[in-house]
Amino acid sequence: MFKTLIAALFIYLSAINNCFADNSDEYQQVMVTEPFMEMHTGPGAGYPITNVIERGTITSILVQRADWYKVRDAKGKEGWVPFNQISKTQAPNGEPIDFLSITQEDFSQRSWEWGVMGGDFGGAPVFSTYGSYFLNRNFATEASLSQSIGESSSSVLFKIGIFMQPFPDWKYSPFFHMGTGFIDVKPSSTLIQPIDRNNQFSNITLGLRMHITQRVIFRIEYNDYVIFSATKDNDDNEDITEWKLGFGVFF
Repeated sequence: MFKTLIAALFIYLSAINNCFADNSDEYQQVMVTEPFMEMHTGPGAGYPITNVIERGTITSILVQRADWYKVRDAKGKEGWVPFNQISKTQAPNGEPIDFLSITQEDFSQRSWEWGVMGGDFGGAPVFSTYGSYFLNRNFATEASLSQSIGESSSSVLFKIGIFMQPFPDWKYSPFFHMGTGFIDVKPSSTLIQPIDRNNQFSNITLGLRMHITQRVIFRIEYNDYVIFSATKDNDDNEDITEWKLGFGVFF
């Protein structure tokens, strides 16, 4: 079950990433106007330079990842070019091109975020989807719906809360979340006297977000739940821990 959840997360990321790739047969073409344009082996300054495209060369843009563009020159050689170089190119007819780049500033000023996550809830696999609305750069409201399936029971959790993001400009942006909600527990039908339970809970979260490409983010978090399950025969509430990781998109 856990492997299935992880596989689903990576399929989701691939689908999102493909939304920003140009899958058409005809790629956008640009003309190099600077003396040269450097091609790297990967989308980052740390990758080595393998080729230089000279001024006047018509180049095709294949795909974009954050501030890097994969291109193919007239000789068929492919490589990655940073935004600050590709943005200085022109259309083959000499007209200027307006390049749209999703930056770290866009990430820190996002208004909406939606994503899926998977992990472990009290020893059982859990899969969840969430949505966030940002009130400002530091505070947001968030609602989530989770499903956990264990050997003896399955649980559905609905959670709503507010969290603080103290460093919105950081690429690795930590956050703190406080929330509440309801958990519906359905015991396995193999039990002798299965009884459904519905309880309220409170929740504290510590997490980390990272902008990885275009409008896609990576998110990991640790949750501590206090489930208000105490009764007249049992004064103790339940304490359950959870960890999750996943991917989201922002707007």
